[in-house]
Amino acid sequence: MKQDMIVILDLGSTENTKLARDIREMGVYSEIYPHDITASELKELPNVKGIIINGGPNNVVDKIPIDVRPELYEAGYPVMAAGHAAAACERSIQSWDEADSAQVLRSFVFDTCKAQANWNMKNFISDQVELIRQQVGDKKVLLALSGGVDSSVVAALLIKAIGKQLTCVHVNHGLMRKGESESVIDVFKNQMDANLVYVDAVDRFLGKLAGVADPEQKRKIIGAEFIRVFEEEARKLEGIEFLAQGTIYPDIVESGTKTAKVVKSHHNVGGLPEDLDFTLVEPLRQLFKDEVRACGLELGLPHAMVYRQPFPGPGLGVRCLGAITRERLEAVRESDAILREEFANAGLDKTVWQYFTIVPDFKSVGVRDNARCFDYPVIIRAVNTVDAMTASIERIDYDVLQKITDRILKEVKNVNRVCYDLSPKPTATIEWE
Repeated sequence: MKQDMIVILDLGSTENTKLARDIREMGVYSEIYPHDITASELKELPNVKGIIINGGPNNVVDKIPIDVRPELYEAGYPVMAAGHAAAACERSIQSWDEADSAQVLRSFVFDTCKAQANWNMKNFISDQVELIRQQVGDKKVLLALSGGVDSSVVAALLIKAIGKQLTCVHVNHGLMRKGESESVIDVFKNQMDANLVYVDAVDRFLGKLAGVADPEQKRKIIGAEFIRVFEEEARKLEGIEFLAQGTIYPDIVESGTKTAKVVKSHHNVGGLPEDLDFTLVEPLRQLFKDEVRACGLELGLPHAMVYRQPFPGPGLGVRCLGAITRERLEAVRESDAILREEFANAGLDKTVWQYFTIVPDFKSVGVRDNARCFDYPVIIRAVNTVDAMTASIERIDYDVLQKITDRILKEVKNVNRVCYDLSPKPTATIEWE
């Protein structure tokens, strides 16, 4: 079933994504397009039922107010103005103010545009399966499967659509959290019977990182080495014509003025070499993050995988501060696993945005087994945020902190001290490196 669509035209608003989400929450699909879209481009979009011109504080460019093309008003679609869209006054088209915006929006979508509330995950998955099959045909698709939410949901969707025509490559760089590579193998190879290539590149990555203390240098080494490993695996496979990506809608509407076409032309998978020459498959490019998660659950992925914590690209490499050693990397991995387990037991995994442990590259004196020891501290970080631009500290119950501390000191090797980071962002950042 093709979803009806309300098109939002960005006329300088900072609220485009909120408006699109509000419409989707009514069960009607919505997409954001730039203000200068032509009538013919608009008519090429499927099932458009109406247009909302969304004005705002950024509607002046080079001291000239921007407006939509006049031809759009004659294109035959119901039009409504939101925010500071000057055209609403000039053309006497329907508009709203904040006081009754929800009611006016619902009336416009359903009464004026006659849109059907047929936007849901079952229909989305059904549509995408059909579109993937049309795009791919009998050809083969390659996917870098990190175990993150986006790549896992893309994998599940492609498996449903094309089965064994998909090959997933999972690279274990040794910087994953405890049990994550094993979980990827279990879910996709054992449960979903996917073509999964598992690459154990732990020694290779840690060898490249030996003695490297600078965070940016670590990031560059990890990113570049991942590309090399993935490229090597891709070249071993024959007949691959498509590359699947976990691009999601916020990636596409960055700044609210770019269409998918513009973003795609500037985007390749982490800088993959152009001579690999794949066509992109991006089945999640219409979804916001919470919709990606809903899609994953609908496809039968485990809750823990779908609600995986935000995790930096370099993984534990930027939580093992300074030059990475296997000893401290293991301390980060084990202490992080304890923290996640105890947060889940206390129900904090449902209320805290991000939580993790850090092990710095210095030691402090302590006492173990009635003898002096010289070991590492573990630092706990737990923050809440809406947009990751600012972050506040979670106030953890002391008994929970005490239990986590006791377990870390008893179960994690080479550790004799546990600290809780009380620094908000700003002045601190969420990660330490």
